[in-house]
Amino acid sequence: MAHQNEMSGVNKVWFITGASRGFGRVWADAALQRGDKVAATARKLASIADLKEKYGANVLTLELDVTRPDQVKAVVAQAHAHFGRLDIVLNNAGYSLVGTIEEASANDVRALYETNIFGALAVIQAALPLLRKQGGGHILGVSSGLGHVTMPVIGYYCSSKWAFEAIHESLAAEVKPFGIKVTIIEPGAYATEFGSQDSLKFAAGLDIYADFKAQLFGHLKDMERGDPNATPEAIFKIVDAENPPLRFFLGSHNLPWVRGAYAERLATWEAWESVSNSAQGESK
Repeated sequence: MAHQNEMSGVNKVWFITGASRGFGRVWADAALQRGDKVAATARKLASIADLKEKYGANVLTLELDVTRPDQVKAVVAQAHAHFGRLDIVLNNAGYSLVGTIEEASANDVRALYETNIFGALAVIQAALPLLRKQGGGHILGVSSGLGHVTMPVIGYYCSSKWAFEAIHESLAAEVKPFGIKVTIIEPGAYATEFGSQDSLKFAAGLDIYADFKAQLFGHLKDMERGDPNATPEAIFKIVDAENPPLRFFLGSHNLPWVRGAYAERLATWEAWESVSNSAQGESK
């Protein structure tokens, strides 16, 4: 069976952060079920111990806090040495900060960026020399539809995804000459544990925003959510593709939403085009 997998190009080695729950867990499980090998990481080893029991030598479970760069470097190197290569490096660890722009403290925002941005960067920077040396690989970053549009009360989370998008877009151009591919996975709303207390942090609230937030949360509660267990096949199509896309919407809701947002932006820029052009000055 392993020989068959290798012949069909399916037998891949994954490195996954945030593998204890949500998409990280769903995709780790699915990759192992199809015969791939996975280095699964989580902040608490106990939360992924069952993967080891279920999949044996095909999985390597490692404790990893992505906000500790030295640990990241050591764990990425350990996973690479263990399996001999890493075909897919999947940055999935992250959380959302709930609070208006006024409410969240600078420390709240720094902590969010430490995980969502600097944690992902630490993994990428640790993996790149290894991927270059082995002659290629595929970096996958889990962003969000909110990497293109924003919502109130989670503006700082959205901002972390806008930064995440820009970093990966630049990265894709920089590493293409080395045969390294980059894809940004942009999920819509899914029924994962992302909305749980473990994946949300709340800024101290101000009474003035209480009604606004209550209305927003009521709307979010009624939002239709996708089934995370319906996603693995789409992810496999991305990682098995010869020319995977830089950006990939997961689910059916993002494209209409983003299409509308971009149409509105273009309309605004065009409405103000003559004023913009007047500020150009004379060519020198």
